[in-house]
Amino acid sequence: MLDIKFIRQNPNKVKEGCKNKRVEVDIDRLLEVDKKRRETLQALEDIRSQKNKANKEIQEAKNKKEKDKIILKMRELDKNSDRLTKTLKELEGEFNNLMLQIPNLPLADVPIGGDERDNVVLREWGEKPKFAEHSLISRPRSTRAFDFKFKDYLEIAQNLDLIDVKRAAKISGTRFGILKKEAALLEFSLINFTFETLINDGFIPVIPPIMLKPEMLEKSGHLSEKDKPERYFIEKDNVYLAGTAEQPIAAMHADEIFDEKDLPRRYLGFSTCFRREAGAYGKDTKGIFRVHQFDKIEMFSICHPEKSRQEHQFLLSCQEKLMQSLKIPHRILQICTGDLGFPAAAAYDVEAWIPSENRYRETHTTFNDTDFQTRRLNIRYRDSKTKKLEFTHALNGTAFAIGRTLIAIIENYQQRDGSIKVPEVLEKYLKFKKIGRHPPTTQQ
Repeated sequence: MLDIKFIRQNPNKVKEGCKNKRVEVDIDRLLEVDKKRRETLQALEDIRSQKNKANKEIQEAKNKKEKDKIILKMRELDKNSDRLTKTLKELEGEFNNLMLQIPNLPLADVPIGGDERDNVVLREWGEKPKFAEHSLISRPRSTRAFDFKFKDYLEIAQNLDLIDVKRAAKISGTRFGILKKEAALLEFSLINFTFETLINDGFIPVIPPIMLKPEMLEKSGHLSEKDKPERYFIEKDNVYLAGTAEQPIAAMHADEIFDEKDLPRRYLGFSTCFRREAGAYGKDTKGIFRVHQFDKIEMFSICHPEKSRQEHQFLLSCQEKLMQSLKIPHRILQICTGDLGFPAAAAYDVEAWIPSENRYRETHTTFNDTDFQTRRLNIRYRDSKTKKLEFTHALNGTAFAIGRTLIAIIENYQQRDGSIKVPEVLEKYLKFKKIGRHPPTTQQ
């Protein structure tokens, strides 16, 4: 949520920010309602002042006639107070509704753009594997050549009985998957590797609840009209299922105050996530790339406002470190205004190279939500010099979305015989170095 004082002082900047994020909000109507709301509050305050004065006059009245006259005046004040209170309630409702429609404004250095096609590639890392059916004559220097025909991850995983989407559909319907055998163990190795790595960077491990009260999800900035189709809602219990661990972790410190010296507070949360993926279609919905349920490790940071840009770069560096450790080719994108999420002021994507599609696909995102979430959730810190309470900033980023990371590993580490080589950094957490048709051994 933005500061109403900022909106009053910078209406054109807010309009421009909403336009660049492709969000329609009637800012003029908001300011009109805000003005009426303040005028009504002032009128109610004037009535309270008059009633206090009248109470004193009653006590000082010399006779009944004078006292009755003052009482009649107070009754009229009460009628006006009731009318204004009703008006104020209506104005507050409209005011709050309009305020919740305003997204976080993009930071000044965010590229202007309409959608994902306008995102800016900042850098690439790693050598892309080049398989037999691609021409080796025109092979870029940043590729690794293989003399066998590649397979996509689902074909490889089904041949090795690692992913079962047919039985998952029998259990739960379409767009679910079952991880089996070494794939399940590979997930736990990723979890162990990530926690071991990032705890050394000051992250606190946490496994949060995956159900949220509606008000907590709304305050986290993930319950806009655009977001609602994505959310799973359990009506009987009045709770939403989390779409990412960011949401319950953000709500964890609602209405709390940090000491400035305790910032940044970094969390590393593991959770199962639930998304409808409304509107998704095509090949992405047939395997485990875009599913309704998936596991994810999420980074979350509450920091000093002056250090949130620096903290954003730190989270991005953590993502790059993890991907480089797996030796998966990837690239970094700066997200444009039209592709930013509702709470985000700035964002980066990490996209892994997927050989079967001959393109990069998103596996990580990191957001700087500035004080948008923390203002809604009332998360503050006490300034060590002024002793005043100020809102913290909040940031989040994917450490690993397990399903998509497994896809990237399977495709980039596939071998001629249909097996999958285990990334070296994960070997210490497993009893095998290769996933094949035969029972795994440390000698493979």
